[in-house]
Amino acid sequence: MTDSQNSDQETSMSVTEAGATIWLTGLPSAGKTTIAYELAGRLRAAGHRVEVLDGDEIREFLSAGLGFSREDRHTNVQRIGFVAELLAANGVKALVPVIAPYADSREAVRKRHQSEGTAYLEVHVATPVEVCSVRDVKGLYAKQAAGEISGLTGVDDPYEAPESPDLRIESHTQTVQESAAALLALLTERGLA
Repeated sequence: MTDSQNSDQETSMSVTEAGATIWLTGLPSAGKTTIAYELAGRLRAAGHRVEVLDGDEIREFLSAGLGFSREDRHTNVQRIGFVAELLAANGVKALVPVIAPYADSREAVRKRHQSEGTAYLEVHVATPVEVCSVRDVKGLYAKQAAGEISGLTGVDDPYEAPESPDLRIESHTQTVQESAAALLALLTERGLA
């Protein structure tokens, strides 16, 4: 192989293997996880290495014992951000469908990525609470309305929506496939897909 062929091969490999963290934030039942898995399938089909860091699974395995106080939520987000950055730095597309209700927690994760030179995209799945409460995938809104739980993000606990995310998805006005396609288009535009 000539030097120019070798250089071309290395260039194409680095583009194909560029890792990134794609953080999907939004209210419970906004569609974050569904969109993440749809995007993961598309990326894998194109030959990318992908991991979905599902918030519920992380809470069970990595953040067991943490509650839902502001401090515990911040700790949870930082742990997830650390794992995502580690994966992304090693050529994996880390899709993170996690509420992360506080702007300062999300910003700390972004800054960690920036300091490590790792790509980070924040995607706001901007589904209105009225739509989320009808979807109520886990029955959380019904439990909160019945007084069985409190501290539900966006209802009786704060959710600080991103002011200028890399992408805002209105999942209530488009299909999951359209949402994933919009996200894939952003990744392609940024040279990450």
